[in-house]
Amino acid sequence: MTTATTAGPLLSGLSDLLPDLTTLYKDLHAHPELSFQEHRTAGVVAGRLRAQGWEVTEGVGRTGVVGVLRSGDGPTVLLRADMDALPVEEETGLPYASTATAVTDDGREVPVMHACGHDVHVTALLGTTALLAARPDAWRGTVVAVFQPAEEVGGAPVMLEDGFADRFPRPDICLAQHTAPVPVGYAGSRPGTVMSSSDSLRVVLKGRGGHGSVPENTVDPVVLAASVVLRLQTVVSREVAAADMAVVTVGSLHTGTKENIIPDTAELKINIRADSPDVRRRVMEAVERVIRMESAVSGAAEPEIDHFQSYPITHNDPEATVRTGEILSAAMPGPGRFLMLPRPLTGSEDFGQFGQALGVPSVFWFFGTSDPALFTGFDPAALSSPPTGVPGSHSSRFAPLAAESVETGVRLMTTAAAHWLGAPDA
Repeated sequence: MTTATTAGPLLSGLSDLLPDLTTLYKDLHAHPELSFQEHRTAGVVAGRLRAQGWEVTEGVGRTGVVGVLRSGDGPTVLLRADMDALPVEEETGLPYASTATAVTDDGREVPVMHACGHDVHVTALLGTTALLAARPDAWRGTVVAVFQPAEEVGGAPVMLEDGFADRFPRPDICLAQHTAPVPVGYAGSRPGTVMSSSDSLRVVLKGRGGHGSVPENTVDPVVLAASVVLRLQTVVSREVAAADMAVVTVGSLHTGTKENIIPDTAELKINIRADSPDVRRRVMEAVERVIRMESAVSGAAEPEIDHFQSYPITHNDPEATVRTGEILSAAMPGPGRFLMLPRPLTGSEDFGQFGQALGVPSVFWFFGTSDPALFTGFDPAALSSPPTGVPGSHSSRFAPLAAESVETGVRLMTTAAAHWLGAPDA
């Protein structure tokens, strides 16, 4: 197994690569694409990998790209970056800000923005792949570079369902990273649960419509929906222990077309997050119980409950995370810049499904990309909970520092990959 110093020969070429990588990042930022629509991005990735000398497979899980590079006998390491953007209108004012639009699956035209840092992830991994390809004499083993589509809607299981395990070398470890809205120069992770589970429900409440002048002849789904929303707020506060973590959010409620017409139905979209399988199960059961019982009390028909998206808990292998954290600490610009987070983040990820499906350990970490000038007296312990007012993931004002963020991402991913790959012969 290599040591942290093994990354030195690889990283010696980073300064020469950085101007081109920064230009690439700005290009990707200006041309975001929605989940499973990442055709341009995938083409850029595939072209660069081929030019570097990688074996390239396109169209994995619809729009995913996988590169394989070998340098003798040794461990196999999977490195993953996600490629998709979000239906958000950019308000950063950057000269390379996105003005792109796209059409969603349901036919709506929406603005599109890289508001979650996936453009940084792609650029950083392409920097790492370039460094690995340029110095095959500095490492031994096999690298599987995964450029994943649709993280925002669960693209990892789609790649796995597309025969990923049989089509590509089985890794000994899976590595990935994510931007964080904290100052450039800080990074962190934690062993065990690092990100929460996420389950999304689409609920149709079935009332009985009619004229607003005779509500007694109806079963009003608007009132029913209001009761459901309010009652759901008690699930966490009254059914989850204070020491546990859970979040229940009703993010969408649509019903009715006119002020004097009581509609037949109301549709809710609900998101549930938890930091343990047991809490996840209990909250899910409570949410469904509330929906069904409120419908019954209102005299409504049985509701439709559709589980349309699910992410399991993102679990970091404890031993591998501690080892990787020690190596990444040495790669940071000073002591105390790589932290072990005190608690899991309430956000969710699908990266962990690669390790779970393949039966190998995973390590996932975060690194800062924000301008330090935005912070006053930044507390490193707040890495998992950035200060109010700093634009974070999914914000229309999320604006990583370009060169600094890319440089950090390449340095961390390359250092971690080098550690888990084999050392060259003496």
